[in-house]
Amino acid sequence: MEAAATPLYHFISSHQSLTQKQPRCYSTNFGLVNAAETLSESSPSTSLESLSSLQFDYVKKFNSLNSVRAMHAKMIKLSNEWDTKKNMQYFISGYLEFGDFQSAAVLFFVGFAENYLYWNSFLEEYTYFGGTPCEILEVFSELHSKGVNFNTEILAFVLKICSKLRDMLLGLEVHACLIKKGFDLDVYTKCALMNFYGRCCGTESANKVFKETSMHDSLLWNEAILVNLRNEKWAEGLQMFRDMQALLVKANSLTISKVLQACGKLGALDEGKHIHGYVIRYALESNILIRTALINMYVKNDNIKLARIVFDSTDNRNLPCWNSIISGYTALGYLDDAWELFHEMKTCNIKPDIITWNSLLSGYFLHGSYREVLAIVRRMQSAGYQPNRNSITCALQAVSELGYLRIGKEIHCHVLRNGLDYDLHIATSLVDMYVKNDDLTSAQAVFDCMKNRNVCAWNSLISGYSCKGHFEKAGDLLDQMKEEGIKPDIVTYNSMVSGYSTSNCIKEALGMIRRIKSSGMSPNVISWTSLVSGCSQQGYFREAFEFLTQMQDEGIKVNSVTVASLLQACAGLSLLHIGKEIHCLCIRNDFIDDVYVSTALIDMYSKCGNLENAQKVFQSLEDKTLASWNSMITGFAIYGLGTEAISLFDKMREANIQPDAITFIALLSSCKHSGLLDKGWKYFDHMKTDFGVIPTIEHYSCMVDLLGRVGYLDEASDFIQSMLMEPNAAVWGALLTSCRIHGNVELGEIAAEHLFKLEPYNAANYALMMNLYALSNRWKDVDRIRDKMEAMGVKIGPVWSWLKVDQRIHIFSTAGKTHPEEGEIFFELYKLISEMKKLGYKPDTKCVVQNISEVEKEKALLGHTEKLAITYGLIRTTSPAPIRVINNTRICSDCHTVAKYMSLLRRREIFLKDGVRFHHFRDGKCSCCDLW
Repeated sequence: MEAAATPLYHFISSHQSLTQKQPRCYSTNFGLVNAAETLSESSPSTSLESLSSLQFDYVKKFNSLNSVRAMHAKMIKLSNEWDTKKNMQYFISGYLEFGDFQSAAVLFFVGFAENYLYWNSFLEEYTYFGGTPCEILEVFSELHSKGVNFNTEILAFVLKICSKLRDMLLGLEVHACLIKKGFDLDVYTKCALMNFYGRCCGTESANKVFKETSMHDSLLWNEAILVNLRNEKWAEGLQMFRDMQALLVKANSLTISKVLQACGKLGALDEGKHIHGYVIRYALESNILIRTALINMYVKNDNIKLARIVFDSTDNRNLPCWNSIISGYTALGYLDDAWELFHEMKTCNIKPDIITWNSLLSGYFLHGSYREVLAIVRRMQSAGYQPNRNSITCALQAVSELGYLRIGKEIHCHVLRNGLDYDLHIATSLVDMYVKNDDLTSAQAVFDCMKNRNVCAWNSLISGYSCKGHFEKAGDLLDQMKEEGIKPDIVTYNSMVSGYSTSNCIKEALGMIRRIKSSGMSPNVISWTSLVSGCSQQGYFREAFEFLTQMQDEGIKVNSVTVASLLQACAGLSLLHIGKEIHCLCIRNDFIDDVYVSTALIDMYSKCGNLENAQKVFQSLEDKTLASWNSMITGFAIYGLGTEAISLFDKMREANIQPDAITFIALLSSCKHSGLLDKGWKYFDHMKTDFGVIPTIEHYSCMVDLLGRVGYLDEASDFIQSMLMEPNAAVWGALLTSCRIHGNVELGEIAAEHLFKLEPYNAANYALMMNLYALSNRWKDVDRIRDKMEAMGVKIGPVWSWLKVDQRIHIFSTAGKTHPEEGEIFFELYKLISEMKKLGYKPDTKCVVQNISEVEKEKALLGHTEKLAITYGLIRTTSPAPIRVINNTRICSDCHTVAKYMSLLRRREIFLKDGVRFHHFRDGKCSCCDLW
């Protein structure tokens, strides 16, 4: 054991000064030496002559660590040339093989670190056998403490490891040592210093080292540029490259490739083209690294044509080159072209790798082809490729979008079978997948099994509980997160804001905004947009605009999601003028191409009574998504334009757009508003068999409404009995409405009985039943329903109508103050009624649910808010501007008839939005064709 310990002590004592370099013959590669070329087959001799020329095959001669140490000690004692490079290679490899990393590091420091050519190779060899760079620094510190002096080459090597490990203190100590000893730093050491400061302190310190250097040769320029680009200082790196070119200093291939990457990041196409010219000028086109970087640069600048030209002109295309062009095509949406290249790649004897497959996966996911993502994963596995972290996370994201929980669980099983559950990204994606598939139990289970939870995993689970209304659990997780030393970020708080907002807890959402401020952060556009969006979704449209004002007061600009939410609020309030202003904002800020914004615009114009503009927006879309098709079909539906809706659906199918459940709700709604019973049955019957869409309660409700409206009440009742799911209030409400239209009291009572149980406090159901009884003159039953409402504390809210005249809202309500110009309005209305009667108009007194005389009923009809609003519009507006009236209840048959006469007598277009749909009156006719 004493002999085995001898070598290290001998080295340290005999190499007290390593600052004097000796002329040596170095190999350009550090690694295992081929024994067949260097070893004698005979056993090692102990003679000086044989030892001096002896070469060892450590695989054959070293069978343990002790044998390495013993042979090392013997070589030192008996040979004058024990420290030849080849012998030291053997011993270093021997020490590494048997796990004595400290001895291997000492040997390297005393024999090899003087030569830059060995650094990377030694690190690779060292880590290959299980050593860590930290151990190398420990050896350095130990040798330094024993008084060993190191030259600049060794100190540069140590700086390189400090950079790798982000060991700032030791790196600063090394720099201080260099300054103290007054070394004249060579270019390699300067590069090592710049690299160290760039990684550990930032680019400012690295650039300071560069500026303080008097002589800037090409190696130093290249390193300075790379340090900036590694720290994502793209603009600074590009500027340094320009300065370098001005001094006629030549860039190396790595620098050029990184500068081209910067052009891609910055969208600097012109700059990239200039660098392309530089490449051609210096005849660097044959460099495959640069060619690949050129392809990536053009792709990042959305110029696939130039990228393809570079690719096609490349002779020696390697795998990264193919991957770059395929990735470019998928990223820009040319998915078919990407597959063609994929097949061409195989014919060129280039075998795709996992990066190739992942490029296809990410491209299809990016462009919403989620089913194809899962198909590609299966195809990849069939081809013998094992999905990696990126493949699995992409597949899990596709599962989240599709809601395919079963397939998500299958992927989870694959992760467990292959031992990938340790991967933080995969585990976080699993939590997110379960959250988005409403399986919070499984999400919690995956989260609990995670050993290292990052802030993304916490945010995903907190968001899941928050969005489902489990605020207590979300709050507990937020507290637990802090206890475990994970600081909540703005995303954490935003998920809580969003959850509260969408759950109608506006005060709590505002409280979370205040909490963000108290934690030292500032609410961002997502924070406020979550609040605006939640209000819009919950019907708090006015509050949405109030929060917009607060958002703007804090200097936060809206984004496309904010705009989409505001358009939803405009649609809810029928604020056409404000909607048009937001449309202009979209055009000015380039939001118009955003799929959510364009869809929201179509919806806003449709619901604000401007179907023509909705169609213009729809037709202007180059990339029509399923959502935009659905929105336009819905627009036709609420106007009762069933034929147009069906025609658009046919065009959608011709465009190879697969319909979903929302499409068929829109189609069935258009059929019910247009009385297209046969078409309605056709789509309901075929939606599952032909399109794989399973009918939901909304589809059943539409069918009940369709059957009832056209008078097939018994069939509607039978249809409800045959439903595969429990009828809800919407289904029974559709039947009761139809019973009121056709005066069927018996079925109406059945529907009302169910509604009073399902929605005991919904005044609209009681009002419908009272109307139905009033039609049959069953006034005692009307009083009975009214008494029941009074006993339960149910009150019918005020009926109101409003219109906008000269930028001012005029409200006509059954409660509150009368309109200041009421006298003039009634005078004009009486005049209109007189003219209508001459044309055959007869008041429909059945619309009055009061047991009074016919004369009193006619007077009561005159007070309906729709009539007053339209009349005021006729007085205060001039042709050809249409009159737009919003009403909060379903228009009665008498007001509907009066509106038709008004449009005929005054030759005005009238748009009336009631609680159900739009009515467009023109020339004495309505767009609903009296089917409402």
